[in-house]
Amino acid sequence: VQLQESGPGLAKPSQPLSLTCTVSGGSITANDYFWAWIRQPPGKGLEWIGYIRSSGTSYYSPSLRSRTSISRDTSKNQFTLQLSSVTPEDTALYYCASGVRAQGYDYWGWGTQVTVSA
Repeated sequence: VQLQESGPGLAKPSQPLSLTCTVSGGSITANDYFWAWIRQPPGKGLEWIGYIRSSGTSYYSPSLRSRTSISRDTSKNQFTLQLSSVTPEDTALYYCASGVRAQGYDYWGWGTQVTVSA
């Protein structure tokens, strides 16, 4: 399974952010996989954002739940992260990942840098 993140490198404060993960080598609806988003702010550790399962159900980090939505486009084999009302604290390297466990993933994308700045 290969994953590739895409999205704008720059976002403005208070605006929504949308990132897409394109999956190849496997279907996002097959098996019972977890399709996740994780981020790493500069100088900090990894922060789990949430996932969508192969069944379509999703679960989010409590700290980000009010601003986060993860959806999918099965026709394109993609899943998307939407984060509303971004602030500079959302500046990070964003990864998509997948695996058979809710935490601890087997497959990772290379990451995409997002900077939130006016």
